[in-house]
Amino acid sequence: MTAAETEVHPLHTMILLVLGVAISVMHIWFNVVVVLPTLWQNALHFAGFALLAALIYPFKKDGSFAWRVSDILLGLLAAGSAVYMIAMEDAIYARGVVLSNIEWVVGVILILCALEFTRRVAGWFIPVLIIVALTYIGWWGPLVPGVFKFAGLSAETILFRSVYGDDALFGTIARISSTYVFMFILFGAFLLRSGAGEFVIDLARAVAGRMVGGPGLVAVMASGLMGTISGSAVANTASTGVITIPLMKKAGFPAKFAAGTEAAASTGGQLMPPIMGAGAFIMATYTQISYNTIVLVSILPAILYFATVAFFVRIEAKRSFVTALDDEKVSAIEVLKKGGIVFLAPIGVLIALLIYGFTPTYAAGISIIAVVVSSWFSPNKMGLKAIIEAMAMGAKNMVMTAILLCAVGLIVNVIATAGIGNTFSLMITEWAGHNMAIAILLVALASLVLGMGLPVTAAYIVLGTLSAPALHGLISDGLLVEALANGQVTETAKAIFMLAAPEHFAEIGNPMNHAAARTIIDAVPIDLISAVRESMLSESVLMYGLLSAHLIVFWLSQDSNVTPPVALAAFTGAAIAGTKPMETGFQSWKIAKGIYIVPLLFAYTPLIGGSWDQVFSIFFFALFGVYAFAAGIEGYMEAKLPIPLRLLTLAAAAALLWPTTLLIHLAGLVVLIGIFVVNRRADLKSIAAAAVEAT
Repeated sequence: MTAAETEVHPLHTMILLVLGVAISVMHIWFNVVVVLPTLWQNALHFAGFALLAALIYPFKKDGSFAWRVSDILLGLLAAGSAVYMIAMEDAIYARGVVLSNIEWVVGVILILCALEFTRRVAGWFIPVLIIVALTYIGWWGPLVPGVFKFAGLSAETILFRSVYGDDALFGTIARISSTYVFMFILFGAFLLRSGAGEFVIDLARAVAGRMVGGPGLVAVMASGLMGTISGSAVANTASTGVITIPLMKKAGFPAKFAAGTEAAASTGGQLMPPIMGAGAFIMATYTQISYNTIVLVSILPAILYFATVAFFVRIEAKRSFVTALDDEKVSAIEVLKKGGIVFLAPIGVLIALLIYGFTPTYAAGISIIAVVVSSWFSPNKMGLKAIIEAMAMGAKNMVMTAILLCAVGLIVNVIATAGIGNTFSLMITEWAGHNMAIAILLVALASLVLGMGLPVTAAYIVLGTLSAPALHGLISDGLLVEALANGQVTETAKAIFMLAAPEHFAEIGNPMNHAAARTIIDAVPIDLISAVRESMLSESVLMYGLLSAHLIVFWLSQDSNVTPPVALAAFTGAAIAGTKPMETGFQSWKIAKGIYIVPLLFAYTPLIGGSWDQVFSIFFFALFGVYAFAAGIEGYMEAKLPIPLRLLTLAAAAALLWPTTLLIHLAGLVVLIGIFVVNRRADLKSIAAAAVEAT
């Protein structure tokens, strides 16, 4: 390091601190205090994080003072371009949407700066995707044969829409970033700075530390609680993993299993209400379904996911002869008495405000104040210095997400402009051939590819735009077939069928087999199928069908954290555990199987939107089903499973998870219990034999 760099380092740190605090204050101001026009709010959001990105992600990590200055100048250029373009919006409209020469220059600079900062925070994948998207609607779209042929737009139209479009750089996704996502990441930063992170880990150790496989269960509990707040599986793995992974290794878990468990548990944090890594708020914006509804229906699926991870932990603990740690002697009551209970108050305030109908941004703002007040009743009291540090931490934690979400708007804008989303959805429907499992597989593959370059939030946004309509259609059409087969047809629907499928009109309203009903639904033209759905299915059923589709996409969007070749959370865990990244990735992929099992329940069962008795019945049998699945995959319960019992266990898992009759579910449960009893006796015999041999 040169002398010049040594001199500038304290200044660089101070600039980061001041800028981070300023950005946090600005976001609190326009989210809680005043209401700004959306374009202005989103432009200021991008401008602030462009400046911060220039400092945190320099062009050269070990660059000289001159390089640092050039980074700052580039950040100022990006911020100034954003503010200038929004300031000129009225003038551009007054000229009939014609850009002046200086607006051309500034607009191009703005797009180039967005590309460069996206490259810095996330690599080349997204900038290249943006360039491909923009050139598609302006240059090579007319050259594409078939359904993706696009007539093309002028360069001026592309630039205008990229800046001012509803789904563009400063559009809907940027608004999500500047409101919900930022405020909850800031809330998480305040919680962490107040000492809540240590409290969560201590509480998890007190509750689960002395159970069989306790350190692994600590990872599951702590990561679930912290992950829903942090909003990042990678960040959560890095923060809690430094404690839980060594604990698991010390107890006797294999190192790669310890790292894989932490990655899988951290990934589940994004699925855990009430925050879901801001996913609940993004979903509410996209679907126009209330936040309360989304959170309520997500509780039991999240429990199923963490139960799956916990079952894998217990099975591995039995196989690896893991014991509880002797030093886990503190009780949960003692942890709460030491002041930890005050950290539950801010989360309680947050949930109460959301339930009572306050906006998520306002609720997050008030909850941040609740964190500070609560800390005064704990040993780690937050004063002015701690508040400033929390604000700076929140802004720094948001940089990558803010830049990426704004930039992804350029891709979504192209998808909306060219109608690619509808075309892609029709292709999924056609390729799947009414088979929901194939459609989900296609979405999972697309999610994995997108996850190689996009964080999970951005991947969900893009994938939801492309594929959620197809899944919603398949789910709704399945319900239509069921209703038509049962003869449940409204008069309005009969009138539509008379126009859409007159050759089948005589059959309408009479009970029929599902194949005949499917034939009639397939005969309805695409432009009329929506009218049939709305006339035959209630508004509530359609809403829950839409929510199921988005939850499927949202869950599958998490797989890039734990699925090779790009298992980001698993690779982070591998670095802590000192294991090979790819081997750890396959471990995390195995342990996180709930990501793929639960979406099948969304698609094939009324787990979302069913009556309470249906929902709890599905949950009850699925809980045993995921245990049977984990045991069958591992070939182990309390002791090793012989091949015949292993196959029978997998059959029991299918009976418990697959949508079928209550009798089959009960039969699967009886078989599983019988296998467990036999296996438990084998385990006790082996323990007794080992004791005799030892004596």
